[in-house]
Amino acid sequence: MIDLLTRAFGNRSGKPRKPGGPKRINLALQGGGAHGAFTWGVLDYLLEDGRLTVEGISGTSAGAVNAVMLADGLKRGGPDEARKRLADFWQAASLGGDLPAVQRAVMNRLFSLLPTEGSPGLDWLTAWSRYLSPYDLNPLNINPLKDLIERFVDFEGLRADTRALFIAATNVQTGKLHIFPREKISAEAIMASACLPAVFRAVEIDGVPYWDGGYLGNPVLYPFFRATDTEDVLIVQINPVVRKKVPTSTRDIVARVNEITFNSALMAELRAIEFVNRLIEQKRLPHGTGENEYRQIKVHRIVLEGLGERFATASKLRNDYKSFELLRKLGERAARRFLDNHFDDIGVRSSVDLKAEAYSEQG
Repeated sequence: MIDLLTRAFGNRSGKPRKPGGPKRINLALQGGGAHGAFTWGVLDYLLEDGRLTVEGISGTSAGAVNAVMLADGLKRGGPDEARKRLADFWQAASLGGDLPAVQRAVMNRLFSLLPTEGSPGLDWLTAWSRYLSPYDLNPLNINPLKDLIERFVDFEGLRADTRALFIAATNVQTGKLHIFPREKISAEAIMASACLPAVFRAVEIDGVPYWDGGYLGNPVLYPFFRATDTEDVLIVQINPVVRKKVPTSTRDIVARVNEITFNSALMAELRAIEFVNRLIEQKRLPHGTGENEYRQIKVHRIVLEGLGERFATASKLRNDYKSFELLRKLGERAARRFLDNHFDDIGVRSSVDLKAEAYSEQG
Protein backbone atom coordinates (compact mmCIF):
# COMPACT_ATOMS: atom_id res chain seq x y z
CA MET A 1 0.00 0.00 0.00
CA ILE A 2 2.84 2.40 0.82
CA ASP A 3 4.32 1.72 -2.60
CA LEU A 4 0.98 2.41 -4.28
CA LEU A 5 0.59 5.69 -2.42
CA THR A 6 4.14 6.64 -3.32
CA ARG A 7 3.27 6.13 -6.96
CA ALA A 8 -0.04 7.94 -6.58
CA PHE A 9 -0.99 10.98 -8.58
CA GLY A 10 0.28 14.12 -6.90
CA ASN A 11 -1.87 17.00 -5.71
CA ARG A 12 -0.76 20.26 -7.26
CA SER A 13 -4.21 21.82 -7.58
CA GLY A 14 -4.46 22.93 -3.95
CA LYS A 15 -7.72 21.03 -3.54
CA PRO A 16 -8.24 19.35 -0.15
CA ARG A 17 -7.97 15.58 -0.21
CA LYS A 18 -10.92 13.50 0.85
CA PRO A 19 -10.54 11.66 4.16
CA GLY A 20 -8.65 8.41 3.74
CA GLY A 21 -6.28 9.64 1.04
CA PRO A 22 -6.37 8.99 -2.71
CA LYS A 23 -8.91 6.56 -4.09
CA ARG A 24 -7.65 3.62 -6.13
CA ILE A 25 -8.79 3.09 -9.69
CA ASN A 26 -7.97 1.33 -12.94
CA LEU A 27 -7.77 3.35 -16.16
CA ALA A 28 -8.98 1.98 -19.50
CA LEU A 29 -7.90 4.21 -22.40
CA GLN A 30 -9.70 3.91 -25.72
CA GLY A 31 -8.10 4.39 -29.12
CA GLY A 32 -9.32 6.83 -31.74
CA GLY A 33 -6.52 8.47 -33.68
CA ALA A 34 -5.85 12.15 -33.02
CA HIS A 35 -8.74 12.26 -30.58
CA GLY A 36 -6.29 10.61 -28.21
CA ALA A 37 -5.29 14.18 -27.39
CA PHE A 38 -8.58 14.36 -25.47
CA THR A 39 -7.30 11.50 -23.29
CA TRP A 40 -4.07 13.43 -22.80
CA GLY A 41 -6.18 16.25 -21.34
CA VAL A 42 -8.09 13.89 -19.06
CA LEU A 43 -4.87 12.36 -17.74
CA ASP A 44 -3.24 15.75 -17.33
CA TYR A 45 -6.07 16.95 -15.11
CA LEU A 46 -6.21 13.75 -13.05
CA LEU A 47 -2.46 13.94 -12.49
CA GLU A 48 -2.73 17.54 -11.30
CA ASP A 49 -5.84 16.94 -9.16
CA GLY A 50 -4.22 14.14 -7.17
CA ARG A 51 -7.28 12.47 -5.65
CA LEU A 52 -6.88 9.19 -7.56
CA THR A 53 -4.10 6.62 -7.56
CA VAL A 54 -3.83 4.24 -10.49
CA GLU A 55 -3.41 0.52 -9.88
CA GLY A 56 -3.73 -0.61 -13.48
CA ILE A 57 -3.87 0.78 -17.00
CA SER A 58 -5.11 -0.73 -20.23
CA GLY A 59 -4.86 0.92 -23.63
CA THR A 60 -5.55 0.35 -27.29
CA SER A 61 -4.06 2.17 -30.29
CA ALA A 62 -3.74 5.87 -29.33
CA GLY A 63 -4.85 4.75 -25.86
CA ALA A 64 -1.89 2.39 -25.75
CA VAL A 65 0.46 5.27 -26.53
CA ASN A 66 -1.06 7.40 -23.77
CA ALA A 67 -0.91 4.40 -21.43
CA VAL A 68 2.84 3.82 -21.80
CA MET A 69 3.61 7.54 -21.60
CA LEU A 70 1.62 7.73 -18.36
CA ALA A 71 3.06 4.54 -16.84
CA ASP A 72 6.66 5.38 -17.78
CA GLY A 73 6.37 8.94 -16.51
CA LEU A 74 4.88 7.86 -13.19
CA LYS A 75 7.61 5.28 -12.72
CA ARG A 76 10.46 7.63 -13.53
CA GLY A 77 9.43 10.83 -11.82
CA GLY A 78 5.82 10.80 -10.68
CA PRO A 79 2.96 13.03 -11.85
CA ASP A 80 5.08 15.93 -13.11
CA GLU A 81 7.20 13.65 -15.28
CA ALA A 82 4.11 11.87 -16.63
CA ARG A 83 2.50 15.19 -17.56
CA LYS A 84 5.69 16.31 -19.30
CA ARG A 85 6.02 13.09 -21.30
CA LEU A 86 2.43 13.26 -22.49
CA ALA A 87 2.81 16.90 -23.54
CA ASP A 88 6.13 16.27 -25.29
CA PHE A 89 4.75 13.29 -27.19
CA TRP A 90 1.71 15.14 -28.53
CA GLN A 91 3.91 18.09 -29.50
CA ALA A 92 6.21 15.76 -31.46
CA ALA A 93 3.24 13.99 -33.09
CA SER A 94 1.68 17.24 -34.30
CA LEU A 95 2.19 18.85 -37.70
CA GLY A 96 4.63 21.20 -36.00
CA GLY A 97 6.71 18.29 -34.70
CA ASP A 98 10.23 17.46 -35.86
CA LEU A 99 9.56 14.34 -37.96
CA PRO A 100 10.99 14.12 -41.49
CA ALA A 101 8.52 14.82 -44.33
CA VAL A 102 7.85 11.20 -45.34
CA GLN A 103 7.36 10.09 -41.75
CA ARG A 104 5.13 13.12 -41.18
CA ALA A 105 2.79 12.06 -44.02
CA VAL A 106 2.48 8.58 -42.53
CA MET A 107 1.92 9.97 -39.02
CA ASN A 108 -0.79 12.30 -40.32
CA ARG A 109 -2.55 9.34 -41.85
CA LEU A 110 -2.29 7.37 -38.61
CA PHE A 111 -3.65 10.12 -36.40
CA SER A 112 -6.44 11.32 -38.66
CA LEU A 113 -7.91 7.86 -39.46
CA LEU A 114 -9.55 9.52 -42.46
CA PRO A 115 -8.07 12.13 -44.83
CA THR A 116 -7.68 15.59 -43.35
CA GLU A 117 -7.82 18.72 -45.43
CA GLY A 118 -4.89 20.90 -46.35
CA SER A 119 -2.08 18.35 -46.30
CA PRO A 120 -0.70 17.60 -49.80
CA GLY A 121 1.46 14.70 -48.61
CA LEU A 122 -1.52 13.13 -46.89
CA ASP A 123 -3.76 13.65 -49.94
CA TRP A 124 -1.16 11.87 -52.08
CA LEU A 125 -0.89 9.00 -49.61
CA THR A 126 -4.67 8.66 -49.39
CA ALA A 127 -5.15 8.62 -53.17
CA TRP A 128 -2.60 5.87 -53.69
CA SER A 129 -3.84 3.81 -50.75
CA ARG A 130 -7.13 3.25 -52.59
CA TYR A 131 -5.26 1.15 -55.14
CA LEU A 132 -2.20 -0.14 -53.31
CA SER A 133 -1.81 -2.01 -50.04
CA PRO A 134 0.70 -0.87 -47.39
CA TYR A 135 3.01 -3.59 -48.70
CA ASP A 136 3.10 -1.77 -52.07
CA LEU A 137 2.78 1.81 -50.88
CA ASN A 138 5.23 1.60 -47.97
CA PRO A 139 7.95 -0.82 -49.18
CA LEU A 140 10.43 0.42 -46.57
CA ASN A 141 7.82 -0.22 -43.85
CA ILE A 142 8.24 3.27 -42.41
CA ASN A 143 6.55 3.57 -39.02
CA PRO A 144 7.31 6.87 -37.29
CA LEU A 145 5.31 5.81 -34.24
CA LYS A 146 8.13 3.44 -33.24
CA ASP A 147 10.69 6.24 -33.33
CA LEU A 148 8.46 8.52 -31.28
CA ILE A 149 7.60 6.11 -28.50
CA GLU A 150 11.19 4.88 -28.21
CA ARG A 151 12.23 8.50 -27.78
CA PHE A 152 10.05 8.88 -24.69
CA VAL A 153 9.62 5.42 -23.13
CA ASP A 154 12.16 3.24 -21.30
CA PHE A 155 10.53 -0.12 -22.04
CA GLU A 156 13.09 -2.13 -20.10
CA GLY A 157 12.36 -0.09 -16.99
CA LEU A 158 8.62 -0.20 -17.65
CA ARG A 159 8.62 -4.00 -17.85
CA ALA A 160 10.27 -4.08 -14.40
CA ASP A 161 7.57 -1.88 -12.85
CA THR A 162 4.86 -3.26 -10.54
CA ARG A 163 1.84 -1.42 -11.95
CA ALA A 164 -0.54 -3.58 -13.99
CA LEU A 165 -0.40 -2.57 -17.67
CA PHE A 166 -2.21 -4.19 -20.61
CA ILE A 167 -2.04 -3.40 -24.33
CA ALA A 168 -4.56 -4.84 -26.81
CA ALA A 169 -3.88 -5.97 -30.39
CA THR A 170 -5.64 -8.16 -32.95
CA ASN A 171 -4.04 -11.43 -34.11
CA VAL A 172 -4.41 -11.27 -37.89
CA GLN A 173 -4.25 -15.05 -38.38
CA THR A 174 -6.60 -16.22 -35.63
CA GLY A 175 -8.86 -13.17 -35.50
CA LYS A 176 -8.57 -13.21 -31.71
CA LEU A 177 -7.80 -10.48 -29.22
CA HIS A 178 -4.22 -10.55 -27.95
CA ILE A 179 -3.27 -8.89 -24.65
CA PHE A 180 0.33 -7.85 -24.05
CA PRO A 181 0.92 -7.74 -20.27
CA ARG A 182 3.44 -5.33 -18.80
CA GLU A 183 6.21 -7.93 -18.88
CA LYS A 184 5.94 -8.25 -22.67
CA ILE A 185 5.27 -4.66 -23.66
CA SER A 186 7.69 -3.19 -26.18
CA ALA A 187 7.71 -0.53 -28.86
CA GLU A 188 6.62 -3.25 -31.30
CA ALA A 189 3.63 -4.10 -29.08
CA ILE A 190 2.48 -0.46 -29.16
CA MET A 191 2.95 -0.41 -32.94
CA ALA A 192 0.85 -3.57 -33.17
CA SER A 193 -1.92 -2.05 -31.08
CA ALA A 194 -2.02 0.99 -33.37
CA CYS A 195 -1.50 -0.82 -36.68
CA LEU A 196 -4.19 0.37 -39.09
CA PRO A 197 -4.28 -2.26 -41.88
CA ALA A 198 -4.73 0.34 -44.62
CA VAL A 199 -1.66 2.27 -43.52
CA PHE A 200 0.89 -0.18 -42.12
CA ARG A 201 2.00 -3.73 -42.72
CA ALA A 202 0.96 -6.14 -40.00
CA VAL A 203 3.41 -5.88 -37.11
CA GLU A 204 5.08 -9.23 -36.50
CA ILE A 205 6.11 -10.17 -32.97
CA ASP A 206 7.65 -13.62 -32.47
CA GLY A 207 6.41 -14.53 -35.95
CA VAL A 208 2.77 -13.55 -35.25
CA PRO A 209 1.19 -10.70 -37.29
CA TYR A 210 -0.94 -8.13 -35.47
CA TRP A 211 -3.31 -5.31 -36.43
CA ASP A 212 -5.01 -2.55 -34.44
CA GLY A 213 -6.47 -3.80 -31.15
CA GLY A 214 -9.55 -1.61 -31.50
CA TYR A 215 -11.35 -4.23 -33.57
CA LEU A 216 -11.64 -6.61 -30.60
CA GLY A 217 -10.83 -4.67 -27.44
CA ASN A 218 -11.15 -0.90 -27.24
CA PRO A 219 -10.19 -0.77 -24.42
CA VAL A 220 -10.04 -4.09 -22.56
CA LEU A 221 -11.41 -4.31 -19.02
CA TYR A 222 -11.33 -7.97 -18.02
CA PRO A 223 -7.54 -8.24 -17.39
CA PHE A 224 -8.00 -5.94 -14.39
CA PHE A 225 -10.30 -8.36 -12.63
CA ARG A 226 -7.49 -10.61 -11.35
CA ALA A 227 -4.55 -8.24 -11.59
CA THR A 228 -5.55 -5.42 -9.21
CA ASP A 229 -7.29 -5.03 -5.87
CA THR A 230 -9.64 -2.21 -6.81
CA GLU A 231 -13.00 -2.97 -8.43
CA ASP A 232 -13.33 0.52 -9.96
CA VAL A 233 -12.58 1.11 -13.65
CA LEU A 234 -12.53 4.56 -15.25
CA ILE A 235 -12.97 4.37 -19.03
CA VAL A 236 -11.73 7.27 -21.12
CA GLN A 237 -13.90 6.87 -24.21
CA ILE A 238 -13.07 8.92 -27.29
CA ASN A 239 -15.40 7.17 -29.74
CA PRO A 240 -18.77 8.65 -28.70
CA VAL A 241 -21.71 6.28 -28.37
CA VAL A 242 -24.36 8.91 -29.11
CA ARG A 243 -24.54 11.27 -32.07
CA LYS A 244 -27.56 13.54 -32.44
CA LYS A 245 -26.72 14.58 -35.98
CA VAL A 246 -27.19 12.06 -38.80
CA PRO A 247 -24.01 11.92 -40.96
CA THR A 248 -24.59 12.67 -44.64
CA SER A 249 -21.18 13.15 -46.24
CA THR A 250 -19.00 10.18 -47.17
CA ARG A 251 -16.35 11.14 -44.66
CA ASP A 252 -18.82 11.64 -41.84
CA ILE A 253 -20.58 8.36 -42.59
CA VAL A 254 -17.32 6.40 -42.55
CA ALA A 255 -16.25 8.19 -39.37
CA ARG A 256 -19.52 7.25 -37.64
CA VAL A 257 -19.20 3.63 -38.82
CA ASN A 258 -15.71 3.59 -37.30
CA GLU A 259 -17.03 4.95 -34.01
CA ILE A 260 -19.71 2.27 -33.79
CA THR A 261 -17.32 -0.49 -34.84
CA PHE A 262 -14.62 0.50 -32.36
CA ASN A 263 -17.16 0.67 -29.52
CA SER A 264 -18.69 -2.76 -30.13
CA ALA A 265 -16.15 -4.77 -28.09
CA LEU A 266 -16.48 -2.36 -25.17
CA MET A 267 -20.27 -2.69 -25.23
CA ALA A 268 -19.90 -6.48 -25.05
CA GLU A 269 -17.67 -6.21 -21.99
CA LEU A 270 -20.10 -3.83 -20.29
CA ARG A 271 -22.94 -6.30 -20.88
CA ALA A 272 -20.88 -9.06 -19.27
CA ILE A 273 -20.03 -6.86 -16.28
CA GLU A 274 -23.68 -5.89 -15.78
CA PHE A 275 -24.73 -9.54 -15.94
CA VAL A 276 -22.18 -10.68 -13.35
CA ASN A 277 -22.92 -7.71 -11.08
CA ARG A 278 -26.62 -8.56 -11.20
CA LEU A 279 -25.96 -12.19 -10.27
CA ILE A 280 -23.78 -11.08 -7.36
CA GLU A 281 -26.52 -8.75 -6.10
CA GLN A 282 -28.98 -11.64 -6.33
CA LYS A 283 -26.57 -13.80 -4.27
CA ARG A 284 -26.32 -16.26 -7.15
CA LEU A 285 -22.57 -15.74 -7.50
CA PRO A 286 -20.04 -15.38 -4.65
CA HIS A 287 -18.42 -11.96 -4.40
CA GLY A 288 -14.71 -11.84 -3.65
CA THR A 289 -11.17 -12.17 -4.95
CA GLY A 290 -10.57 -15.85 -4.23
CA GLU A 291 -10.87 -18.89 -6.44
CA ASN A 292 -14.37 -19.28 -7.92
CA GLU A 293 -15.33 -15.82 -6.62
CA TYR A 294 -16.30 -12.85 -8.77
CA ARG A 295 -15.56 -9.12 -8.78
CA GLN A 296 -18.41 -6.63 -8.65
CA ILE A 297 -16.98 -4.07 -11.04
CA LYS A 298 -17.89 -0.41 -10.63
CA VAL A 299 -17.69 1.37 -13.99
CA HIS A 300 -17.03 5.07 -14.50
CA ARG A 301 -16.55 6.95 -17.73
CA ILE A 302 -15.26 10.18 -19.20
CA VAL A 303 -16.36 10.49 -22.81
CA LEU A 304 -15.67 12.79 -25.75
CA GLU A 305 -19.35 13.43 -26.30
CA GLY A 306 -21.62 16.45 -26.39
CA LEU A 307 -18.61 18.73 -26.80
CA GLY A 308 -19.46 19.99 -30.26
CA GLU A 309 -20.11 18.13 -33.49
CA ARG A 310 -17.25 19.96 -35.17
CA PHE A 311 -14.82 17.80 -33.19
CA ALA A 312 -16.71 14.61 -33.98
CA THR A 313 -15.32 13.47 -37.32
CA ALA A 314 -11.77 12.96 -38.43
CA SER A 315 -12.48 14.89 -41.65
CA LYS A 316 -12.71 18.11 -39.62
CA LEU A 317 -9.74 17.51 -37.36
CA ARG A 318 -6.37 18.98 -38.23
CA ASN A 319 -3.26 17.47 -36.73
CA ASP A 320 -1.60 20.72 -35.75
CA TYR A 321 -0.63 21.32 -32.13
CA LYS A 322 -3.31 23.98 -31.73
CA SER A 323 -6.00 21.37 -32.42
CA PHE A 324 -4.34 18.90 -30.07
CA GLU A 325 -4.24 21.62 -27.40
CA LEU A 326 -7.95 22.31 -27.90
CA LEU A 327 -8.76 18.61 -27.45
CA ARG A 328 -6.53 18.56 -24.37
CA LYS A 329 -8.52 21.42 -22.85
CA LEU A 330 -11.77 19.60 -23.62
CA GLY A 331 -10.35 16.54 -21.86
CA GLU A 332 -9.35 18.58 -18.82
CA ARG A 333 -12.82 20.09 -18.65
CA ALA A 334 -14.48 16.67 -18.92
CA ALA A 335 -12.21 15.23 -16.19
CA ARG A 336 -13.01 18.12 -13.88
CA ARG A 337 -16.76 17.62 -14.40
CA PHE A 338 -16.39 13.91 -13.74
CA LEU A 339 -14.59 14.42 -10.44
CA ASP A 340 -17.00 17.15 -9.37
CA ASN A 341 -20.00 14.92 -10.06
CA HIS A 342 -18.77 11.40 -9.35
CA PHE A 343 -15.73 11.37 -7.08
CA ASP A 344 -17.91 10.19 -4.18
CA ASP A 345 -19.18 7.28 -6.31
CA ILE A 346 -15.70 5.79 -6.70
CA GLY A 347 -15.35 2.81 -4.43
CA VAL A 348 -19.09 2.80 -3.75
CA ARG A 349 -21.11 2.37 -6.94
CA SER A 350 -20.94 2.62 -10.73
CA SER A 351 -21.52 6.09 -12.10
CA VAL A 352 -22.54 4.53 -15.43
CA ASP A 353 -25.99 2.95 -15.83
CA LEU A 354 -24.75 -0.34 -17.24
CA LYS A 355 -28.18 -1.73 -18.03
CA ALA A 356 -29.12 1.34 -20.05
CA GLU A 357 -25.74 1.54 -21.77
CA ALA A 358 -25.05 -2.07 -22.66
CA TYR A 359 -28.31 -3.65 -23.74
CA SER A 360 -30.13 -3.33 -27.06
CA GLU A 361 -33.07 -1.05 -27.62
CA GLN A 362 -36.51 -2.64 -27.39
CA GLY A 363 -39.77 -1.87 -29.14
